Amino acid sequence: MSGTVTAAAAPNPARPRSPLSRHRDFRLLWLGETTNRAGINITTVAMPLVAVVTLNASTLSVSVLAAAPWLPWLLIGLPAGAWVDRMRRRPLMLVCNVSSVLLLASVPVAAWLGVLTMTHLLVVALLNGLAAVFFGISYKVYVPSIVERDQLQEANAKLQGSESVAQVAGLGGGGLLAQGFGAVSGLLVNAGTFVFSALCLLGIRSREPLPEPSRERTPLRRDIGEGLRHTVRDPYLRVLTAYGTVTNLLLTAYQAILPVFMIRQLDVPEGATGWLLASSSVGGILGAAGARRVTARWGTARGLLVATAATAPFALLIPMAGKGWMLAALVAGSALLALGVVLANVIQGAFRQRYCPPQLLGRITACISVANFGAIPFGSLLGGVLGTALGLRPTLWLLTAGLAVSPLLLLIGPLRGRHDLPAAPGGS
Repeated sequence: MSGTVTAAAAPNPARPRSPLSRHRDFRLLWLGETTNRAGINITTVAMPLVAVVTLNASTLSVSVLAAAPWLPWLLIGLPAGAWVDRMRRRPLMLVCNVSSVLLLASVPVAAWLGVLTMTHLLVVALLNGLAAVFFGISYKVYVPSIVERDQLQEANAKLQGSESVAQVAGLGGGGLLAQGFGAVSGLLVNAGTFVFSALCLLGIRSREPLPEPSRERTPLRRDIGEGLRHTVRDPYLRVLTAYGTVTNLLLTAYQAILPVFMIRQLDVPEGATGWLLASSSVGGILGAAGARRVTARWGTARGLLVATAATAPFALLIPMAGKGWMLAALVAGSALLALGVVLANVIQGAFRQRYCPPQLLGRITACISVANFGAIPFGSLLGGVLGTALGLRPTLWLLTAGLAVSPLLLLIGPLRGRHDLPAAPGGS
């Protein structure tokens, strides 16, 4: 692809520099993305609750529903990255938000008409996941066009931190909405979060350059292949992608059965379920806030290893949870696990945005996301199958044991011998 896209991905040198705290466009993007994430997390709680409480769905059906929003990453993730590199990102994100509003609103309408089915929920989850694919790739590629290169780690820390706040608000709010209005009606309120996200995006003043003219474009298949080859051949991107894929598989496998475990074995009320699921996000907030200190103390490469190795073993607290005060084991294990995951995400996000060639950033982001997020539907189905065959608690033991040793994957490759991650391919 020509240099036009490079210009689209690079910050405008003529734009006045300002701290992120006073950067109007970044604040709007930050607020819009955070609200979008809150809406997604409300959906994460509300949809399974609708399935369990309203439709009396089985454990396997709930796990299939949990897998559905992530399936589009496997089906369309790679071409989506190439398309995002050719399009303006803000209009695309607006379309995604409007689509989510219409899809979520259809669930309470169907319920009020008495025609709501698991098939309807699955279709909504699948199409909402499709919108999330394009929104997720677009905003990650859009960030470097708004902030300066040396502000990327701060920007990613803020985005990851607010994502954790959104998880607390979304998961907890999803439980409260289910308790106050019913899980079905709560989805209607959920649709409002995507309306607000769209309004924030509309307020951004920065103009994106026009997409490159069609006569200069290379074939889509060649664009996809170029991004895929760069991701697979680069030793840093390769090992980070492998680690993210394995951890996502295991994380989503246990998370898919956790609501069923909490409601049916620990006797947790519907409203409290969301707040307990949200408890892990407290660790995520601490991880985002502490990323700068960790990288200043140990460097970006070593800090990534320390953060993951020191927190992953606490996943083994989760299957120890029981009724009453023993729920504290679930809260502590989830929070410490999330601390390491979010801290690693902050470091990796800033690294990719600095390290990857700007004209390939959308495609590389898509390749990594397809591997990482493509593991999620398999993880959800794995959790459902194992939970049905082995029982819920034994399955949680098996999956959290895998999470406890997952940081060993980061030792395969060049990270173990470095203090800092490189700023460019081939850099020292």
